[in-house]
Amino acid sequence: MAAVYLLLLLLPLVSAQTYRWGPCPTPKVQPNFNLQQYLGRWYEIAKLPASFARGKCIEANYAMRADGTIQVLNSQFYKDKVRVAEGTAIVQDPREPARLGVSFSYFTPYSPYLVLTTDYTSLSVVYSCTDIFRLFHIEYAWILGRSRFLPPETVQYAKNLLTSEGINLLRMKATDQTGCKDK
Repeated sequence: MAAVYLLLLLLPLVSAQTYRWGPCPTPKVQPNFNLQQYLGRWYEIAKLPASFARGKCIEANYAMRADGTIQVLNSQFYKDKVRVAEGTAIVQDPREPARLGVSFSYFTPYSPYLVLTTDYTSLSVVYSCTDIFRLFHIEYAWILGRSRFLPPETVQYAKNLLTSEGINLLRMKATDQTGCKDK
């Protein structure tokens, strides 16, 4: 019964997210992932809902810092302003460098950032999931491109990959990349 009350208390916090019953799925990540090739600008093509990314022209830029961590700069155009959030990513296990952790605050733990596949030059498929007492999980999925628009067959390939890994895409939405200003 306490779990039901806890869930009711947490629901407002996750209403803009995608949550599902049970523990997180465990998708396979990109083998032989090369972080150096992954760095740079990626544009959000589609995603599962995320309360922190509601605007348009959403992009992420990854750069190596001198201390070996990765600077993450996310930007979006929201409510007539460009909004930027800076975070830090780390490789959590050098044996599986496609399993990164990302945090946007010194006060929060690293959240999973799993690169399921990438060709480094056009497409990346990323997944993140956090278990809540193994009762339910909050998940995110992104289809990213090196350009603001990807061919429909490439987007479908990415969706098929996510679905084959047990990720429900019912709530996935395309990101508006029209009328964006390139830097």
